[in-house]
Amino acid sequence: MTAPDSALRAEIAERAAAHGLDVDAETMRTVEAGLDYRVAFASAEDGTEWVLRIPRRADVSEKVADEARILGLVRDRLPAAVPDWRISGPDLIAYPRLPGEPGLTLSTDGEPQWHFDREDPHYARSFGRLIAHLHGIGAEDARAAGVSVRTADEERAEWRARLERASAAFAISDGLRASWEVWLDDDGLWPEFTALTHGELYPAHLLLDSDGEVRSVLDWTTAKVGDPAVDFMYHHMLSGPEAFRLAVEAYAELTGRVPRRLGERCEALLSAGPLSYAEYALTTGDPEHAAAAQAQLTPTDA
Repeated sequence: MTAPDSALRAEIAERAAAHGLDVDAETMRTVEAGLDYRVAFASAEDGTEWVLRIPRRADVSEKVADEARILGLVRDRLPAAVPDWRISGPDLIAYPRLPGEPGLTLSTDGEPQWHFDREDPHYARSFGRLIAHLHGIGAEDARAAGVSVRTADEERAEWRARLERASAAFAISDGLRASWEVWLDDDGLWPEFTALTHGELYPAHLLLDSDGEVRSVLDWTTAKVGDPAVDFMYHHMLSGPEAFRLAVEAYAELTGRVPRRLGERCEALLSAGPLSYAEYALTTGDPEHAAAAQAQLTPTDA
């Protein structure tokens, strides 16, 4: 988290004031790590702390209404808080700061800084319960709220189409292409049921209390009904086997089911990350992102 220069502070404060929110520009702090939003933290005259999200591109602004519908759907259905947008426009989103502290932040050098024990059993169970409640929200409720709903076959078809779109725009190493083709052809690595997912449940988007309980969940831009394994994949990557087992156990206690071959599916989804980043690069049209995507698609060790 950094203190932005005075011109940027003033610009953000003016943008908030245009929406009727007066914040202190002098004490404002920002987080620049997000690909889609610049995030600022500022205090109002009454002492309320506010989170200000400023879209980085026009295509991000176009998704504001979609995220608002998602928040309306999940609010009051989870054992954790979600943002309560008081301002939502194409140039600014603002809401009072939520309870808890982020589990993960980045240093000014871009290095991860962990603020909790990733192996904490209490955290693992809290995380599993959170996913269970989220996945318990019905697809019909999601559809009625205007949230994207995909069947298992549609999820698989979208990943195949994503591979084709990446292939048309970038070179892909033979090794990566072969591994993704195996994944796409393996029926057991695709969902036998779908669920409402957040899509990016990793500790930077989770606010925790001192006991490791998940108190708040941020950034719902990728939420949809789709493959439930996506909400376990970062936990599988970032925590050890026991913490993963405890999260799955807590999930099963509430839902009565567990996605088949869950660990393998988490690994497969994570390995497909370069395809997601290639899609992002194509969406933004940014040459730097395109170059970074190309490097991921043709790694030197592939």
